[in-house]
Amino acid sequence: MDPSGAADRECETGPETGPRRVCILADSYLERWQILALERAIERTDVEIPLVFVADPDDHDVDPEAAASVVNGGLGVDALRLGANLLARERAWTLVVAERKLAELIGNETHPLEHRQRVEEVDCLEESTIRRVRPIRDGNWNELPESAVEAATERCDVVVRFGFGLIRGEILSATDHGVLSFHPADIRRYRGLGPPKVFVDGRSRIGVTLQRLSEEIDGGEIVAEDSIRIDDCPTLWDVYDRVHELEVELLATGIESLRDSSLESTVPDSLGPYYSTKSRREVGFAFRALAKNIRGRVASS
Repeated sequence: MDPSGAADRECETGPETGPRRVCILADSYLERWQILALERAIERTDVEIPLVFVADPDDHDVDPEAAASVVNGGLGVDALRLGANLLARERAWTLVVAERKLAELIGNETHPLEHRQRVEEVDCLEESTIRRVRPIRDGNWNELPESAVEAATERCDVVVRFGFGLIRGEILSATDHGVLSFHPADIRRYRGLGPPKVFVDGRSRIGVTLQRLSEEIDGGEIVAEDSIRIDDCPTLWDVYDRVHELEVELLATGIESLRDSSLESTVPDSLGPYYSTKSRREVGFAFRALAKNIRGRVASS
């Protein structure tokens, strides 16, 4: 792909126009907070979403429909099968997830911002072209095939990542404004794992970052950011609720910032340490999170 393409388009449209056409990278289901973020961005900035790429996963052990059913409150065979798969993948962290599900069953606990909806059934995407795409995998990284990159280049000004895992390659520079992605923490302090590490560390606030992705994990330019108090959150799942509340607004804020020629994306002076998501599987870490969740529930009951 010609690397000068984005610069040529900027000359044609002018850098002050900012993003108007959004391409979404998604998994088969979107979470409620992601849908609300898109709706808020459309409402506040009048963007269009002409193109959605849905990841066609090659992991046959993961059933997106069954996972959505369990997250949305379903039980039965799906929950048992997913629980067995989760145990194989997440080991000790499975206990933390199981404690949450038990609390939902006996205490009517709900986290509606995490409820999932099939991409094809999302109202704000009903006029979008939705294409299934098989990413090109290289270890933990994914790249989009050339045809998908070309479609994003032709039809969109910015890409928003809600799926596809870790991505790299030409899609990062295919549009004028790159690929925007949320990180549920401040990348200056917590890269990688995010909320579980912040929660176990006992921080009083958590940051949320909307970044323009680079090929360094959680090392991109900061397009928008905010923080919120969490020292009154009984459990990790309440922390996630607070994070999602910020994310609902932050996408629109980021688009507005990209349209404001007086504002520039922030390149962090330094990045926080990287905490691998695999670290939550360690027995010590999982038990600290589990114990803190239980103490929080008891104290708030």
